[in-house]
Amino acid sequence: MTENFTTTITVDATPQRAFDAINDVPGWWGRITGSTTAVGDEFVYVVPGLHYSGFRVAAVEPARRIAWLVTGSYLDFVADKQEWTGTTVRFDIERAGDQTRITFTHEGLAPEDECYEVCSNAWGMFVNGSLRRFIETGHGEPYRFGGDEELSAADHSRLHEQVAQAAGRAGDAG
Repeated sequence: MTENFTTTITVDATPQRAFDAINDVPGWWGRITGSTTAVGDEFVYVVPGLHYSGFRVAAVEPARRIAWLVTGSYLDFVADKQEWTGTTVRFDIERAGDQTRITFTHEGLAPEDECYEVCSNAWGMFVNGSLRRFIETGHGEPYRFGGDEELSAADHSRLHEQVAQAAGRAGDAG
């Protein structure tokens, strides 16, 4: 049986506050283009020169669950550059006494994947650190880029188009 990457945090916040913070992706993960608030919305996340991923919101249950399908991806540091494509990122939210427990799962990110060590460490840093702080204090630690790494709105638009085209090709192959 393949194991998916999972990590769980418990925060001093209501489930709705946790849900709202998770949906504010730039506040804890980094700059995106697109929208994350309704099923069918699409967005793109980029780490310049290293990684970009396109996501489609697959589930939105206020104060309970958020899920994003990876519609296209590019990971510069592994042989299978599209290793994330077709995987799902999920946040399950539940009350735990006077706190809230968030179980993060990247379905399809498994120990046998080449990016597992790097990607699970990055998810751990963002979920266990930045997202937790963002929920509890309103201040996360998302990736920020400047200088040569800074991407313009046109750069993000072009990457969004590339992810959409990759998703179309993957759909045609299926």
